[in-house]
Formats: sequence, C-alpha cells, structure tokens
Amino acid sequence: MKKISTHLIKEINLSNVRRVMKDIEVGTKPQIAELTQLSVVTINSLIRDLVEQGEIAEDKMIPSNGGRPALTYRYNYDFSMALVIYMNVKQGKDTISASVINLREDILEKQEYHMPIFERTSFYEMIAYYLDRYPAIKVIGVGIPGQAIDGQIIVSSHPNLQGVRMSEDIQSHFGIPVVLENDINAAITGYYVKQDSPQEQCIVGMYFPEKYCPGMGIHLNGQLIKGKHGMAGEIKFLPIDIDWESNLSKDTFIETLCQLVQTTNAILAPQQIIMYQSYIEEEEWHPYWETYQVKRLMPSYPELIFLDSFLQDFEVGMKWLTLKALEPFLSHIPNI
Repeated sequence: MKKISTHLIKEINLSNVRRVMKDIEVGTKPQIAELTQLSVVTINSLIRDLVEQGEIAEDKMIPSNGGRPALTYRYNYDFSMALVIYMNVKQGKDTISASVINLREDILEKQEYHMPIFERTSFYEMIAYYLDRYPAIKVIGVGIPGQAIDGQIIVSSHPNLQGVRMSEDIQSHFGIPVVLENDINAAITGYYVKQDSPQEQCIVGMYFPEKYCPGMGIHLNGQLIKGKHGMAGEIKFLPIDIDWESNLSKDTFIETLCQLVQTTNAILAPQQIIMYQSYIEEEEWHPYWETYQVKRLMPSYPELIFLDSFLQDFEVGMKWLTLKALEPFLSHIPNI
C-alpha cells in the first residue's frame, strides 16, 4: 500500500480550511477545527501558513464564555481574482464583456467593448489593462462562440477565431493559466448553478443566436458532457437541410426545432431542454409541438423552458468555471 505524502495531506487540509473560511468568512480556530473535523493543533499550523501568505487575516478578539477572549480570523476574498471574458452578440454588434471578480464572486470592475471578434492587438491591450490594475488576478476565463481541438479553435462561426490558439497564446503572452469554454456549455452550466439542480439530472441547452449557427450544451449528473474533442452538441452538423445563416421563416424554425427536440429526447432523454432563442414567442410554439407529438410518439418528453437569459447564464457559467480553476485539484489520492 502507498502512503499519502505529508505534503499531500497538508494540501488536502488547506483546501478544507479554505472551503470553510470562504463559507463562514469569519471564525475562531476552535470553530474552524469543528467545521473541518481537524484537530486544533493542525488548525494552528494551517492558519499560521494562510495568515503569512495573506489569504486569511487576524480580525478581532471576542468574549469566550467567561474564559480568555478568542481571536477571530477573516477570509481575504481578494487574495485571488479572476478575469472573466466572454464574447457575444448584443443588439447586432460583436461584443466582448470583461469582468474582474474575487473569490466571493464580487464584481470589482466590468466593461463592455464593441470590437471585431477576435482582433488580437486590442484584445491583448484589454487584458493587459486589467492585469495592471489587479495584480491578484491568477486565472483568465474566456468564453467563445466556438470550440477548440488540441488548443486550436476549429469550429466557430466567427472567421477571426478560426485557427486561433487562444489558450496557448494568452498564457504564453501573460504567463497566467487560461480557461477556454464554449458559449452554450458555459450558459447551461450557469443555468445549472443558478437553479441548484439535483446532480442526478440531464439538462440540455439549445442556443440559436441571431446571426450564427446554433449550438447545444449537455449537463449530465453535475458534469458537462463534451464528447471527443469537445464536439458534443454541434447540432449545426446534423443532417437537416437548413441554412441557419439565412432569414428563417417562423414555420421553418418551429418545424426544425421540433425535430431537434425529438432527436435530443430520443438520444439523451433529458429532464429539461432550455431554449435560448428570439425567433418565436413561447405561446407560438405550443400548438406546433402538441401536433408534432401526435405524429411522433415517444414514451416521455422533456420539460421545455424558453429563456431570454442567455447572456446572464453565459456570464454566471464563465464565472463559476473560471473560479473553479483557482481551487487546488487533487486528481488522485493514493490508498493509505
């Protein structure tokens, strides 16, 4: 049997203390020991290390039931920050949104830029601006309308993104880790996080942007399902005879949407399908869908939810995915 190294044990314990302190913000050593189920002796050592590196700060003394006052410790949510960037179309314009967030997900600064996606010089100047203002930024998250294979963006409706090795380029240029994610994958993650959905669920998101081809994100049992090279959900490649970049009639869109829902349901049987689209009103959809179900019987059907919150869910998902990258990841713990 392999022994867990002393260093690994310490990292596990530090992760537990960080998790507890993020939740409670302020606590005494005995409180932290109780919540982490670690000994006070161990907590003394871990707290000392976290105070030295600035992640936790001594706060104030509080009465202790007639005994000696106890010193409280406060978590420093600004110890690490993330720069979250996501690309989208807003009011017909290619838009890049950038936010700086801390470990409590407070937005410290947020701006929007109307620029072609992707113009390298302006993009890097924008990143440099935030890194100069916030030296505590330790990770950059970038949400894109596309998908990368082995680091290179291969599938995207935006010509300026085609062939770009965005993660490698940004990390090489600025020396900071990068989390690169597809827009609908991030959005369905954001929806999942906001709903606090049970893990034992399959939730599918379909996104139909105004100017570009659709995409689909799959959230199964608390995890994104990406498939080979991250290509799961590229529904624009389905054998459906439709030009997504043309002006679709309402009837064509609804008929195609019915087919997509049926296909998705037959393969994944999700509990919910989230529709992010602006082609039709929800009440226009129901009569078509009821008629379609009579012609195409299936043993069960998903709950269909029409939302106009794509950008909000996209932002929430990118924040969550980027902040997750700041958490120490212990991929394998040997048996004792």
